[in-house]
Amino acid sequence: MNLSWLGHSCFKIEEKINGNQVTVIADPYDKSIGLKIGRPKADIVTISHAHPGHSAVDVVSGIEFDQPLVFDRPGEYESKGVFMQGIGAYHDDSEGAKLGKTTMYRFDVGGITILHLGDLGTLLSDQQLEKIGDIDILLVPVGGKTTLDAKGAAEVVKQVDPRIVIPMHYKIDGLVGDYASVDAFKKEMGFKGEVLPKYKIAKKDLPIDTTEVVLLNVEE
Repeated sequence: MNLSWLGHSCFKIEEKINGNQVTVIADPYDKSIGLKIGRPKADIVTISHAHPGHSAVDVVSGIEFDQPLVFDRPGEYESKGVFMQGIGAYHDDSEGAKLGKTTMYRFDVGGITILHLGDLGTLLSDQQLEKIGDIDILLVPVGGKTTLDAKGAAEVVKQVDPRIVIPMHYKIDGLVGDYASVDAFKKEMGFKGEVLPKYKIAKKDLPIDTTEVVLLNVEE
């Protein structure tokens, strides 16, 4: 499986399933956030919430058809061998009173489970954790302001206990908004590794009994 970061909360997941290449894009954004996403192609798009930084479906072209299949709310779904579960969550620590709700997505792609937390702004409940189950790769917002900050993100990592954690939604060059950089999260997690251009992983190569932090550069 190949996992690429397109900036902000947007990731591209690519895997060959039943002999066919399948591409998923989570949380595509438009140019109003200051970044350029290009013109990506996907079979499936997931949307965590209706904000320009997370719901720009029109920037994504379809692969097999003109438009990709779009999922934008909680529920259980399956398409092209990808199993998805949208799980409702809050964008803030006041049960959505300030910023509303967001949807987390649990993907099962070729036997690897990925959890994209969307714009999560609070710790997870026991009920949410039960729905989430075992996770191989966690995509977690760390930039604060409108989501978890570094400390909160580290707490959620402990709750989920994934094998791999990849931070997102933090300050990078060009991004509009007063977000923190990834540095505080790196310190919380004791990260001392290298930043990768893309993450390529097979189920058999995932770490066991430990959580590894992976940082990605934005895909050009």
